[in-house]
Order: sequence, then structure tokens, then C-alpha cells
Amino acid sequence: MAVCARLCGVGPSRGCRRRQQRRGPAETAAADSEPDTDPEEERIEAPPAPRCSLLELPPELLVEIFASLPGTDLPSLAQVCTKFRRILHTDTIWRRRCREEYGVCENLRKLEITGVSCRDVYAKLLHRYRHILGLWQPDIGPYGGLLNVVVDGLFIIGWMYLPPHDPHVDDPMRFKPLFRIHLMERKSATVECMYGHKGPHNGHIQIVKKDEFSTKCNQTDHHRMSGGRQEEFRTWLREEWGRTLEDIFHEHMQELILMKFIYTSQYDNCLTYRRIYLPPSRPDDLIQPGLFKGTYGSHGLEVVMLSFHGRLARGTKITGDPNIPAGQQTVEIDLRHRIQLPDVENLRSFNELSRLVLEVREQVRLEQQEGQHEDKEPAAHPAQEAAAAQQPAQSGQGQPFVLPVGVSSRSEDYPRTCRMCFYGTGLIAGHGFTSPERTPGLFILFDEDRFGFIWLELKSFSLYSRVQAAFRNADAPSPQAFDDMLRNIQALTS
Repeated sequence: MAVCARLCGVGPSRGCRRRQQRRGPAETAAADSEPDTDPEEERIEAPPAPRCSLLELPPELLVEIFASLPGTDLPSLAQVCTKFRRILHTDTIWRRRCREEYGVCENLRKLEITGVSCRDVYAKLLHRYRHILGLWQPDIGPYGGLLNVVVDGLFIIGWMYLPPHDPHVDDPMRFKPLFRIHLMERKSATVECMYGHKGPHNGHIQIVKKDEFSTKCNQTDHHRMSGGRQEEFRTWLREEWGRTLEDIFHEHMQELILMKFIYTSQYDNCLTYRRIYLPPSRPDDLIQPGLFKGTYGSHGLEVVMLSFHGRLARGTKITGDPNIPAGQQTVEIDLRHRIQLPDVENLRSFNELSRLVLEVREQVRLEQQEGQHEDKEPAAHPAQEAAAAQQPAQSGQGQPFVLPVGVSSRSEDYPRTCRMCFYGTGLIAGHGFTSPERTPGLFILFDEDRFGFIWLELKSFSLYSRVQAAFRNADAPSPQAFDDMLRNIQALTS
């Protein structure tokens, strides 16, 4: 504001000239007694630039200048003078701020019919609810979830993302709107719950604290049906699956239990969401980090976040199950210990694969006993050296892959070639996250968008496929913020 005041001619610069004009005779004589400058320098000295005030600029130019400033700075600018305050009521300024800061591409001129201005949209909708934009994990017991809150047209909408139906891991994510916020009138924004057979209807959003907010439906009776929750659940099955409960109960029992829990608890109670970020990427990452859909036996498909941390890669559950809850680190891959697979015929033997993995586990154990630094390259194991000599000449060339006999998989539609494999560990536990332990396994990188993990102790295979959805406002502000987020969501379920 001080800069604006000086430009307008009301700040210290004017006062400085007045002080010069008020100098007395003694001060004037002292100034005159100063040595004269060189005449040659006076001749080449440029004349002072004419002073220009923002107040002298035409309103059209001021509108263009103000429209280029961040919307958060404009209220302070309005306090400078009456002229600025009057110009800042121009809708062109706020239309541009809505578009550039929040991506509103709708024709905002339509709002004039409803009496709502672009300034109202910016101040009462977009700016007020800016803190809930982004990616969130709902607190639904061990199950977690994935919510993306975005500006969609003239609405702010919370989209719940669900994995595809088991076992179709390559299918796209399913998504449904949970709530929306929009301006029905000039006074304030309206929050609406999007679920229920009478919806949409009145809801409520409260920002609990930084990176946490809650939603509540104010008309939970609109989620009720005359036949009770059994009818509600059967109706949901018909709409979601297009089949009856009896047709799919035995095939997808665990997934049905999960979805029933979410369906019956999410809309009756106040639900809390905690912010999550997409993992940052670096040039030396094995593949692009991000979200992946993975198969988990009878638990169906779950969403896992793959991130890289130096010589380690970690898979963190965004959605979970009663055994391993959301937030826990499901797999950890040691990128220092690459495993070269045998030929296809030997790979069919589970014992042969188990021998290779357990040899590397013993090597890792010895390295830990010797206190080797995590970032230090370990000495090559003799078996590893022999395997390295058999690797393809081209680093990008794939090698044949087949699951060993006896290893179970939810889907037989897995890739038959892979790029490389690494030693890793997987987290297993009993119901209720009892007796958790990390067991050895094999990480298989198929391509940029798919990887797998063989759990030796369970004799099972999980296939993961990249989530291709574009999530907005989901990037971490810094690597440290992402690491803090991982620790926080894991601590909630420990």
C-alpha cells in the first residue's frame, strides 16, 4: 500500500518535496556553498523523468493492471483510495482471477442473470473453500479411500474414487460425487450432499484444522428407504453392479463387506478427511511414481501409492482392509539388490524362485550386521554376478516371465515379459492388524505402468496397474512435506 500511495502522489515522496520547500535561509546558503559540479557533467546529465501517478491513468488501463495481480492482494489495494475501490468492483478483474487462479472456464457472464458477480464467486466460493481443494484420504476405519476436491465449472465438487471391480486391475477407476458447493444466491455458498434417493440435499463442511476437514449430511433421513438398510444395500448393489446380492456374494464377499461398511457409515455420521499428496518424482526414479491399483486376494482391488526414497521404493496403502489398514507400508523394494530370474522352465519352480530370493535376504541380513550405510552400494553376491552375465545386452530389453507353479493370482492376465526384478519385503498381518511382520518377496517391473509382487510366505501374486486419472491440486509443496504426510498417515493406523 505504501508503494501505491507514493505512486498516487500521497506518500512520503510528496512530503520530501515539501520539506525541501520549507528550508530556511541558512539551509539554503549551506546548499549554495557546496562545490559546483563540472559544467561538462551538467550538460550530459539526463533530465529527470516526469513523475506519473497511477491516479492519472485511464480506468481501462487500471483494470488491466489490477486484473494481473493476485486476488488476495486486491482487498488491500481497495483501501488506497476511493477510485481504486470503485475500479475493483469491475467484474472483468475478478473473472480473470477466477480463470487464472482456479481454472474456471465457464462463461461467467451468465451469472449476471442470477445477480451473482464474479467477485462473489471468487470471494464467497473459490477463495473461501480453497483450503479443501486437492487430494484427501477419508477416515473410514481401516479402509481409507481417495477423494479429489476440484473446481468443476461453477461448482466445487468432491469426487470419491473407487478401484475397478475385482480382478480387472487395468480398468479405469470408478468415481462418484459426494458433495458439491456452489452459489445459489449472493449471501453465501451452499453445501449439498450428493448421495441419497431424494438428493441432492443440505450438507455442511467444516475446516477442522490445516490439512483436515469434515463433511456432514444434515438430512440423513434422505438416505433411508422404507425397507431399511437391507433394501438400501440391495438398491446400491443393483445400481453399482447391475446384479443381485445372491449372484455375487460368494465371488466378491470381502469387497461387499467393505463397500457395505462405507455405504452405511459414510453418510450417517460426520466424516473426516486428511490431505495426501502425490509423490514427487526425480530423474533417477525407476519409473514415474504415483497411484496404482493392486490385487489383494479376497480383499479385492486396493489403491497403493508408489514413491521412491533414495535406494528404496515404498508402496503405501491409500485404501486398506481389516488385515493391513490404509496408511500402512505394504511393500518395500530394495533397489540395491537386483535379482536376475532364471529361464522360463526353471522359473516355473517355486522352490527355485524361493532359493534366489532367500539368498538375497541373507545377503541383506549380513550387510545390516556389518553396518553398511544405506546409500552405499553393497558387494555383489556370487550368484548375482553370475546372473548379471546373463542379462540382456540392451537395458530396455524384456525377459520372459511366468508365475511359478503353486503361486495364486487373482488375474491370469499379467504381462509375460518383464524389465527387471528386485528383492523386497511385504507386510502381512492377521485380522485387525494383529502380529504384523515383513516377509521376503520379489518385485517385478513389467513396464512404466505395471508392476507385480510375489509374496513368498503367502505364495500369492499381486498385480498393480497405474491409476491414469489426473488429480488436480495434489502435488506436494516440497519433498519434506510429502515425507511428513507419509509419516502422519502411517502413525494414524499404527
